Amino acid sequence: MLILANPALADIVTPKGKVIDCYCTDKTGSRVELGETICLQVDGRMFMAQCQMSLNVPMWRETQKGCLSSRLQSIQPATDAGAINANI
Repeated sequence: MLILANPALADIVTPKGKVIDCYCTDKTGSRVELGETICLQVDGRMFMAQCQMSLNVPMWRETQKGCLSSRLQSIQPATDAGAINANI
């Protein structure tokens, strides 16, 4: 999972002082704090989504089509290693 944003403190305190813990869960059931952004895959579609509150219910809101990845993962290594001096 890719986490891009710092989580926001999301505990809600009722008028009687009871703390209600608000958070989202990912596909494995792991806790994801409000404000965190992760890559979700739903029905074969991948997108970035942020854990947010809507009408007092934590929910996922799509923030970007597709998922972010490291550019280094897509770079192919050079196939000609002749210019590399192995004695250095």
